Amino acid sequence: MGLKLYNTLTRKKEIFRPRKKGKINIFVCGPTVYDFAHLGHARTYVVFDMIVKYLKEKGFDVFYLQNITDIDDKIIKRAKERKIEPGTLANHFEKEYLRDMKNLKIDSPKEYAKATDHIKEIISQVKKLLEKGFAYKISDGIYFDISKFKDYGKLSRRTLLQAEDAVSRVDEAKEKRNKGDFCLWKFSKPGKPEWPSSFGLGRPGWHIEDTAITEKYFGPQYDIHGGARDLIFPHHEAEISQMEAISGKKPLVKYWIHTGFLTVQGEKMAKSLGNFITIRDFLKENSAYILRFLLLKTHYRSPIDYNEKLISQTKKDSDRITEFVAKLRDIKSKSRNKQSTKIAQKLISKTKNDFEEAMDDDFNTPKAMATIFNLVKRGNSLIDRNEISATSANKILELLGDFDKILGIELTRANFLITPTDKLALKEVLELKKEREKARERKDWQKADEIRKKIKDLGYWLEDTKEGPKIKKL
Repeated sequence: MGLKLYNTLTRKKEIFRPRKKGKINIFVCGPTVYDFAHLGHARTYVVFDMIVKYLKEKGFDVFYLQNITDIDDKIIKRAKERKIEPGTLANHFEKEYLRDMKNLKIDSPKEYAKATDHIKEIISQVKKLLEKGFAYKISDGIYFDISKFKDYGKLSRRTLLQAEDAVSRVDEAKEKRNKGDFCLWKFSKPGKPEWPSSFGLGRPGWHIEDTAITEKYFGPQYDIHGGARDLIFPHHEAEISQMEAISGKKPLVKYWIHTGFLTVQGEKMAKSLGNFITIRDFLKENSAYILRFLLLKTHYRSPIDYNEKLISQTKKDSDRITEFVAKLRDIKSKSRNKQSTKIAQKLISKTKNDFEEAMDDDFNTPKAMATIFNLVKRGNSLIDRNEISATSANKILELLGDFDKILGIELTRANFLITPTDKLALKEVLELKKEREKARERKDWQKADEIRKKIKDLGYWLEDTKEGPKIKKL
């Protein structure tokens, strides 16, 4: 069947065919670095990390580019509040953002491109838009005339009138020709960052940096553009207008991919609403792998309503895999009968095929994870019947390792849920386990039961098996 993905531009799933065979250029809108990144940001960047890693596993040569908006009204305002230079503030939060990405095991971007490193390219694009009649100058800056671009609104499916009403709150200069016109270059004000240009001292508008950056790296057209769904309008609509107006080539992007919202009690998680949880605060209490697991077990286009119950369920789900991996590693027998080996091989083959089929269907990670849990269920049944050899167990572990190259949730690390606090408790549990074994040897069953209760109070359980007692985390 091949890979199919949902294209926001056409509103349907399409068979993926890159512009150049075997090579993919992908751009994702990065952060505006004026504060710490939150879980809403994490969702988008974890999703695209997964997408890029899957594309690479499929054999594609992928160039993943992400911008960093390091000059913006929000940055200037926050810097003024803190009485520091905007550049100092932006550099600080850029480092924090990159630290968050590293902590979340996001390593797929090939390049992070800062807006302030591409002022030359931005000025060049503004100049071309002026020359071609798509832009005009008023007292506070250079603006794009949306009435001059016939396809304006094609990504968001808005008419020109709908577009104007929707963005009237943005760039509220009274001299604009149309309410929906957006700023390309803002003329400088006292005390604010500025760069010289042939049309006056100033700084870039928000939308122009992305097309300036992507044209430099990819040219006027490329394969995939990604971001959160709230960027469809006006931001991504503006990008299309700018680049297609300059180049005369359509489409700017062949496939548009947008992630759904991460909400809190039904409201989008956003800094402006004050209902956000930063990535770094989440990671103080939870593992990075739990966050990735939580974000990927929902389809990337569907909303996620964040709550403690969701975290708890995610931990239980990952515990099931953790326990299964521990059982696989405990298997020592080198061989089983031919029938058992055949059953295990068939299970491995089916799981691999089902996983790929799910991922080829618009990166359907919930369905892909369901195949993993089916493997866990079937595998546990075989283990209970003593029908998996060490060889088959290792092949299952290898398969889980292959899946983890894409998902990044440490599927084969049996103790990835163990925290520093857990380690102290586990040390005590191991001592109690030895003491209980001695009590069992003496046939002091009452003492053995008392010790087992102590172990349970510490958050663990001893499961007596043919191979001896196994420690399980409750």
